[in-house]
Amino acid sequence: MTVSLEEKNRQAIETQLKATSIDWDAVVEVSTGHYVFPALYCNLQRANFLDYLPQELVTYMEHITNLNRERNEEIITQARELNTLLLANMITPIFLKGTGNLLAGIYEDIAERMVGDIDFIFSTKDYPKAITVLLESGYAEVSEYKYHFPYQKHYGRLQKENNIAAVEIHSEIVGIEKYRKEFNYDFVAKDSQVINGVRVLSDANKLNLSIIANQINDSGFDYKTMALRNAYDVFLLSKKTSAMAAVQGLG
Repeated sequence: MTVSLEEKNRQAIETQLKATSIDWDAVVEVSTGHYVFPALYCNLQRANFLDYLPQELVTYMEHITNLNRERNEEIITQARELNTLLLANMITPIFLKGTGNLLAGIYEDIAERMVGDIDFIFSTKDYPKAITVLLESGYAEVSEYKYHFPYQKHYGRLQKENNIAAVEIHSEIVGIEKYRKEFNYDFVAKDSQVINGVRVLSDANKLNLSIIANQINDSGFDYKTMALRNAYDVFLLSKKTSAMAAVQGLG
């Protein structure tokens, strides 16, 4: 997925494409399983490698990527509407994860990133108010279970009719309590940045969250696994900030 961004990788992959029979079924299985299928297509296209792929696969990849671009355009619109609503109620959200990265413009093509929910975090004071504002504006709980565990890092998912994405309102970023003192709202808020009127994490904390979300929240460290979607985000963000300095900044 870095063939259009790293020349040495481009050369290595082109050599392999010319000399080796590629199991494209396996490529599709892995890339879709890791939610990087559109990112793979975008990079292959920018590297002018599509001629090495079966035409049927290229057509399918293009179709999925176009659908994802349209979805992300709607997610960005929805996120901006939420931002306007919350600011009007004197609450400032900090957008996280995929939606935050889309709003920050870290991708050459917004179609590269597959996004599930719109995630944002609030101060302890604003967290309950944000829930009330969204519920009163037409968002409703997705789960039929109305009990919310006190140590959850976010409120239950909320969805509004005719809006493409569900919303997760965070009070915490890290799911495991013992790490919350190091990486929390106060830590990320102090150097968050405003881009086109929307507040997002600093590049360093976007990178940190990409690692933490997979390795801690999703138990990647415990199971010795990694998510290519998160790894791709880390790669892109490492072009904007020092990965070593970002991680060391956690203390």
